Amino acid sequence: MDSTLETISNLERKMSISVPMAEINSEIISRIGKLSKTVKVAGFRPGKVPVKIVEQQHGSQVRSEVMSDVIGKNFGEALEQKELRIAGLPKIDVQAKEEKDENFVFTATFEVYPSVEIKDIANCSIDKPTVKVGDAEVDSTLGIMQKQRANFVISDKAAEIGDQVKLDFKGSVDGEFFEGGTGEGVVMSLGEGRLVADFENALTGLKAADEKSFDVQFPDDYPGKDLAGKKAQFEVKVHEVLGPVLPEVNADFAKELGFEDGDVVKLRGDVKKNVDSEVAKRLESRQKDFVMKTLLDQAEFDVPKALIGEEGQRLSDQMKQNMESRGVKVGDVTLPQEMFAEEATRRVKLGLIIAHIAEKNELQPKPDQLKEVVEEMANGYEKPQEVRDWYYKNPQRLREIESFVVEKNVVSWALEKAQITEVELSFNELMGIDK
Repeated sequence: MDSTLETISNLERKMSISVPMAEINSEIISRIGKLSKTVKVAGFRPGKVPVKIVEQQHGSQVRSEVMSDVIGKNFGEALEQKELRIAGLPKIDVQAKEEKDENFVFTATFEVYPSVEIKDIANCSIDKPTVKVGDAEVDSTLGIMQKQRANFVISDKAAEIGDQVKLDFKGSVDGEFFEGGTGEGVVMSLGEGRLVADFENALTGLKAADEKSFDVQFPDDYPGKDLAGKKAQFEVKVHEVLGPVLPEVNADFAKELGFEDGDVVKLRGDVKKNVDSEVAKRLESRQKDFVMKTLLDQAEFDVPKALIGEEGQRLSDQMKQNMESRGVKVGDVTLPQEMFAEEATRRVKLGLIIAHIAEKNELQPKPDQLKEVVEEMANGYEKPQEVRDWYYKNPQRLREIESFVVEKNVVSWALEKAQITEVELSFNELMGIDK
């Protein structure tokens, strides 16, 4: 085998490989000979089929298989000889492959992994988000729990966010009623984000016995494709407005939440514990985002287009699955790669950065770290051993845990190196609670 390498761009390479045709023909003859001993042909006993007949019937397939193997084997050896690490799949172009040719020649065009360079982050400032959790935050969480268990009673006031409205409605587009656009005695909740904005705004302020006609503009990404992007006309008649009555935080409330003795102090303590846990998780997630942004800002290198394309396809498939799960029939629709190019580039670049830092600083996950993460996940289930087995008996699932641990190790490494600036967030901001 002879090979030559050409540099096309910073990451792109073109390799030309030549293999003596005599070697290939010899391998083809050898495989046909072996096949003649096992192949079944009508009129011949097993193992007694003439080689010429086997060649006539199977020669083309055998030749194709040998050529494919030759390409894979010699390309792999050439990469190893030249110490190249390929990114993505190569584009193979066969230039000479006939039996009369002296050599079998093919070219492979591919990209290599970049040399990752990260500036010293010792002088970088990374924000460290903090949140104080006290009685006010416990009260806020209990307030949400009260709203979740509210009883709704008929009210004579005008409907507002947080209320329910019982009504009849009729909807049409260009004068034609559409499926699902009519209902009687339907109860709708205001402020939960389930209604189209125009529809919810039109109901706000109405009282029992009120009637109203109004237009509703459906968003372009509305799950019902027949209505997406269209303007509909609605008529509604309100029967009742129901306002929430919140339960008191007392012994009965505590019992309803599983505290058999009705101890409100224990309830508050349990809420505090859960809030602390959730706050810690969200702070860790935000801290990770700050670290990753800093690493991206400090790294400059080209990203292989092949890897961007693969990640873009993965994001496209993921979006299609999400749309299907929401009732949007996507079918064989192809989402343009441009939609995902920026996010795909960011993810691939970040993955290369993390891998580089982990290798250079020996931050690969240790067995006890993997065990700690798996145990934390398993303890949230009734049968923790089944969860442990689910991870440890499947290498792919365990690799997901390994990637998670590597990211945590890289975050810890960066926080040790960089300058840290504490930034206090409000509880509501961290939890995404609208006041």
